[in-house]
Amino acid sequence: MWFDSLSDLVRVVAVGGCAYVVLVAGARVAGKRTLAKLNAFDFVVTVALGSVLATVLLSSDVSFVEGVTAMALLFVVQWLVSQVSVRLPTVRPFLVSRPTALALDGVLLRDVMVAERITEEEIDQALRRTGRGSLEGVVAVVLESDGQLSVIGEGDLGSGSALTSVDGWPTSRSGSGSGGACGREAAEAGRRRRQGRR
Repeated sequence: MWFDSLSDLVRVVAVGGCAYVVLVAGARVAGKRTLAKLNAFDFVVTVALGSVLATVLLSSDVSFVEGVTAMALLFVVQWLVSQVSVRLPTVRPFLVSRPTALALDGVLLRDVMVAERITEEEIDQALRRTGRGSLEGVVAVVLESDGQLSVIGEGDLGSGSALTSVDGWPTSRSGSGSGGACGREAAEAGRRRRQGRR
């Protein structure tokens, strides 16, 4: 149907405009972290907020107040989870998954890739996004907590401190370690950590 009634159009404009203002104001009050999508939980909240806004816009069965209440609930839950994650490090692993190394020093960690359901083609795609044609010169490919793939080149490694929290990154990793040895050590470390979490 192309057109239902003028009152429905007026409702969409009025309620939609107000709901959008509330969403923007809520995001502003809750802080930058609210829509940052730093991990899977943040992504879910962002998608849920968009779904709530769409429902309020198009469904006359959901009142404006109900929509605002749902938005407020999502903002509060996201704020609480982020606060717990920051202030209670021991609880963080239950809320946010650890980043995982999928390749080290040019060596694909295939058992880890299978466990994380990542294909070699998807890693190739991440390499191409960074302007690389192969794993040569790549220190690590990391599956981040938000599902993105990060590619660390040899020239970008530095001290490697940003990789110490990565599942599978060898604690004894030196700046010039052997690629194959490092890859095998990381694979074994990843297996031990996953078995420990079970």
